[in-house]
Amino acid sequence: MKKILVTGGSGYIGSHTLVDLIENGFEVISADNNSRSAIGMLEGVEKITGTKVKNYKVDLCNFDETRAIFEENDTIAGIIHFAAYKAVGESVEKPLLYFHNNMGSLINILRCIEEFKIPNFVFSSSCTVYGNPDEIPVTEQTPRKDAESPYGLTKQMGEQMIEAFAATNKITNSVLLRYFNPAGAHPSSLIGELPIDRPQNLTPVITQTAIGKIPALTVFGNDYPTRDGSCVRDFIHVCDLAHAHTLALGFLLQKKNTNNCEVFNLGSGDGITVLESIKAFEESTGMKLNYSIGNRRPGDVIAIYANNDKAKNELGWSPQYTVKDIMTSAWKWEQYIQHQPTHLDLRAHRLN
Repeated sequence: MKKILVTGGSGYIGSHTLVDLIENGFEVISADNNSRSAIGMLEGVEKITGTKVKNYKVDLCNFDETRAIFEENDTIAGIIHFAAYKAVGESVEKPLLYFHNNMGSLINILRCIEEFKIPNFVFSSSCTVYGNPDEIPVTEQTPRKDAESPYGLTKQMGEQMIEAFAATNKITNSVLLRYFNPAGAHPSSLIGELPIDRPQNLTPVITQTAIGKIPALTVFGNDYPTRDGSCVRDFIHVCDLAHAHTLALGFLLQKKNTNNCEVFNLGSGDGITVLESIKAFEESTGMKLNYSIGNRRPGDVIAIYANNDKAKNELGWSPQYTVKDIMTSAWKWEQYIQHQPTHLDLRAHRLN
């Protein structure tokens, strides 16, 4: 069994990826200080897989704490690096917080990769690296334009750091996964998205509005140059996304890469507007949402969705879940944490 370190393992995508890795025969360890996640998510992983995952509760911005993980585990075959702050709106308000956390933790991970000669590295990147693209769908060759938020800028800088690192480090092979809009929850409803305070991603805003935690949903702008005036996004089910990380590791382990730093888009290949997303939720759950139209939100990209041909052809990956599957699973998860929150620290789910 290959041992894989997953940073941010108690987080939304990290926990689902732990499940997928375990189900595909990998040994996993996690590093997460739970500043933006609930440790109870690992209990959900254990319930789903029957495997208890060891978590190192360390701040990855602290090099000595980070290095200690590698000293204790001398057989790490690969790293999947999720640990980062990810709220676009918060990053606009607190850019230095994002630069310090997201870049500091990545630098320390790369230092340890170099020192301990870790052969395989998968980086959690984002479609935000494309900024407002001139043409959609975007491919991996689409130029990176100016980021629309400090969060997006940290992903651009992260990719550039890894590319520069790869140019001189011939021991480590890396994959940059640019994913679009992760949403939904595991079919078991034992793990899912657990925002800190008021959510900024659309799907949890929808489900929290439906259940009454948020009085009304605001659609940020209906005057964009799109088919109904609202922003266009590309939603990808979190379980599809998690499996792509397992496939990316396999791609590296089997040495299928032609370059030591490869890039893949992970999206559905189709765009859906914010207003269409609301309709999809209402149709799949039978719930009616209270929503209104507001002003545009700083940092939002107008429209973006993926060309995912490279991931299909080289990783053997394709999405298995529909938008309605996403909305149904997200709604079941919201109901679960409302009525059966025994394994979660719901202080991470409070609203201001």
